[in-house]
Amino acid sequence: MKVLFSIMAVAFLIACQGESNTYTISGTAQGFEDGTTIMVNQINPVSNQPSVIDTIIITGGTFTASYPKNDMATVNYLSVGQQGTLAYFPENKDLQVTLYKDSIQASYVTGSPQNDTYREFVSTITKYGRRRQDIGTQYRTAQQQQDGMLATQLQAENAKILEEEIAYKKNFIAENGGSLFSVMLISEMLNKKQLTSIEAKSALDGLDPKMKESTTAVKIRTTVENMSAADIGSKAPEFSAKTPEGTDLALSDALGKYTIIDFWASWCKPCRIENPNVVKVYEKYHDKGLNIISVSLDRQGQEDRWKQAITDDNMDWYHVSNLMFWQDPIAKQYSVRSIPATFLLDENGTIIDKNLRGPALEAKIASLLE
Repeated sequence: MKVLFSIMAVAFLIACQGESNTYTISGTAQGFEDGTTIMVNQINPVSNQPSVIDTIIITGGTFTASYPKNDMATVNYLSVGQQGTLAYFPENKDLQVTLYKDSIQASYVTGSPQNDTYREFVSTITKYGRRRQDIGTQYRTAQQQQDGMLATQLQAENAKILEEEIAYKKNFIAENGGSLFSVMLISEMLNKKQLTSIEAKSALDGLDPKMKESTTAVKIRTTVENMSAADIGSKAPEFSAKTPEGTDLALSDALGKYTIIDFWASWCKPCRIENPNVVKVYEKYHDKGLNIISVSLDRQGQEDRWKQAITDDNMDWYHVSNLMFWQDPIAKQYSVRSIPATFLLDENGTIIDKNLRGPALEAKIASLLE
């Protein structure tokens, strides 16, 4: 009986030892001098800001450190002076790092599913980038030689490579639902308009449960819902803000037979360039039922610049602003990430078109009011 108890005790001890509360990061650092410091940074998933959580010293071309396990989905990165940064994903597994002083971009982390697939992704995207770079070089040469036919052909090839790259990214997300990088990739592609709001929602729905609940995924879902609210065919979200005179004005108060919501700012050069065209359209069609309400993304303390730009550009229509720059709640409602941005509404406040500029704007309004 004592022998059996001893065997069980040893087995229990071994099992406990196997269930460590820490994971290890160890690696080789080629080309670095002894005593070189590696900073370990962690991205806060709420604030999206980095903070240094540890420093590791390179000794004899190697380094190692241990960290407590936790279930938070986050991305960390290693930085070595001015050499650059190397991202990795803590997964409560021992990780191996290979650092090259002459090429942080070629450095990598292995030892867990997220890090292994991320390394494969970076390698593949790098190849796409090299192909596009090569075409770019050929395109510039074709332009210099005034070879229009070749230039057109190269543009088509570049577009095809971009399509392949986007397809690869979508497939990566679909096949790696347990990776935080997939969540980050959804956000990036949404910002670049490589995913529609419908595609982004579908991609979020396909994530593993843990990743669906991550702070990053929750933020993206909110953004996607806002984008859907401002899609063509949706009722334009109601809003209210201060006019240059300091009174409150709501969207519903500014509606005409057709209404343009125009997001702009006095500091936005493309907006100021587009303004004369908008003025021309407004002056031609206002009497026929066209209204405009401009929402300025000027900053706090720039109220005078906002008002002066309205005067200078002859923008004789409705104006509102919260003077909150990119934190403007109306811009967030409409998922505006770049300006100028426009939304065309019918008399019921339904969005019927978006982001019309130049001749396209005038042609659309003409088709509706003439």
